[in-house]
Amino acid sequence: MQLEEKSGKIFDMVILRRLYGFMKPYMGYFIILVILILLLAAIGPVMPLLIQYTIDHYILRMDYQGLTQMVLLMVALLFSQAILQYCNTYLSGWLGQNIIRDIRIKLYRHLLDLRLKFYDNTPIGRLVTRTISDIETLADVFSEGIAAIAGDLLQIVGILAIMFYTEWRLTLVSLSILPFMFLGTYVFKEKIKESFNEVRTAVANLNSFVQEHITGMSILQIFNSEATEYKKFEEINREHRRANLKSVLYYSVYFPVAEVIAAGCTGLLVWYGAKGVLAEHITLGTLIAFIMYISMFFRPLRMIADRFNTLQMGIVSTERIVKLLDSEEYIPNQGNITPNSIDGNVVFDNVWFAYNDENYVLKGISFEVKKGQTVALVGATGAGKSSVINLLSRFYDINSGKILVDGIDLKEYELSALRSQISVVLQDVFLFSDSILNNITLGNPAISLEQVMNAAKLVGAHSFIEKLPGGYQYNVMERGATLSVGQRQLISFVRALVYDPKIIVLDEATSSVDSETEEMIGDAIQTLMQGRTSIVIAHRLSTIQNATKIIVLDRGEIKEQGTHEELLLLDGYYAQLYRMQYKSILQHEKTHHVERESKI
Repeated sequence: MQLEEKSGKIFDMVILRRLYGFMKPYMGYFIILVILILLLAAIGPVMPLLIQYTIDHYILRMDYQGLTQMVLLMVALLFSQAILQYCNTYLSGWLGQNIIRDIRIKLYRHLLDLRLKFYDNTPIGRLVTRTISDIETLADVFSEGIAAIAGDLLQIVGILAIMFYTEWRLTLVSLSILPFMFLGTYVFKEKIKESFNEVRTAVANLNSFVQEHITGMSILQIFNSEATEYKKFEEINREHRRANLKSVLYYSVYFPVAEVIAAGCTGLLVWYGAKGVLAEHITLGTLIAFIMYISMFFRPLRMIADRFNTLQMGIVSTERIVKLLDSEEYIPNQGNITPNSIDGNVVFDNVWFAYNDENYVLKGISFEVKKGQTVALVGATGAGKSSVINLLSRFYDINSGKILVDGIDLKEYELSALRSQISVVLQDVFLFSDSILNNITLGNPAISLEQVMNAAKLVGAHSFIEKLPGGYQYNVMERGATLSVGQRQLISFVRALVYDPKIIVLDEATSSVDSETEEMIGDAIQTLMQGRTSIVIAHRLSTIQNATKIIVLDRGEIKEQGTHEELLLLDGYYAQLYRMQYKSILQHEKTHHVERESKI
């Protein structure tokens, strides 16, 4: 995945207003931060003034008592400056971390509400970057961006004002090389901005490659592609190194050049000031104070270009985050019906649906499932079976027609209330890197361990869970990698059962398990369906022969429907598919019998 290589405008008022909106709850703390910055900017130039006064009025006049008092005053000033600097650094960091915490929570809450169509069209890596990397960049905006730039600018203005007030001729001489510094700073700012864009793109490519290939490591090893992919990684890593070294080069050139320019200014200052001291129209204290001013003046000037780039990167990140937050890819949740329970009568009435609003995957689908009945959906891959159950849970909205539950349109139900009445068991079971208990309850405190254990016993999962280290507290690792396919499927059954739904959807729920495991959970599935409306998608027709109705889908249309016996009598698509599977089963059993006989 490649991130955009553009850099935002620092003074983009639309984005700055959104930044202000994020910061508004902490405006009191921000005002305190501004006050601290003002105090630090004011205190900074005071120290050279005190040193100038001390040299001219106490040291040169051998006034040790006055010198002692001034030293104590300067120590107190340094101590105060240290405290203010600590408060400024901590508060700016605290402010940044709290703001990005709020933004990250708001963004994640928004992601939870987005419909599945959004995730179908958006790379996961991009969303991870928005949620983590881009938001983290905003912390730098508040700790090293806005506040730091404001402090630097105020200090520069304050120092210049004091220098011109004290000795304007000395000021002009000492700053005569300043145009070279401005030119160098501008060139550095533009070059480092360009290199930052390249680094960001290189990092995105590297992260994307590593994430994708670690996930697909088994495929690489199965097809013996390690060497080829290693060469690809070397190339991507080389580009990452090149982009970073380019930015390092600009830093290594700019800062020494800035130091040379600052040293040149100091040299001119000493040369001209020394002549003034000898001619007695400039005091020694003034000359020493000006040397300190030059050092204080160039320090923030050297950093300000880098901080402007930090702010610019923050504006780009804010723009991306705002764009994601403004996305309206969500299922409208305007229903107000929140039943504690439903009967489970389901009606699809002339339903048309397309994922991309052009190519319809369901065309005029109509069927009814009454309370407690089981309807099975059969058809080739792409026939529209999974689309039916996605629409029932309102993961997507239909283009036309109606879907009714207990005679009420789905859109009139409050979304979470509707989905709480439906449990779905998918073919591809997803488990989080967490305990078995948390994977079953999904963190719902209303579900007790006893309920989970009872459900696990019902589907035959309790025995294998108890044998695992820690039992129900066993961590299944990422995507349930430490469990077999059958075990993951059994856990998904427990998860569906423990929520006590009125409608059960089994999407190829037994296609990934072996015959022994399928037989073990067969009775549990029947128990799970008892008294509940059930919609079953299955490739193994042997699992749906007892269904109340079997609907045969082909290219989004209903071709046949009826009971198992009725469809066999039709001698159509279903009968042909059944004979093919039956023949395959007989052939498998024959082969297995021959192998067993040969071993004997």
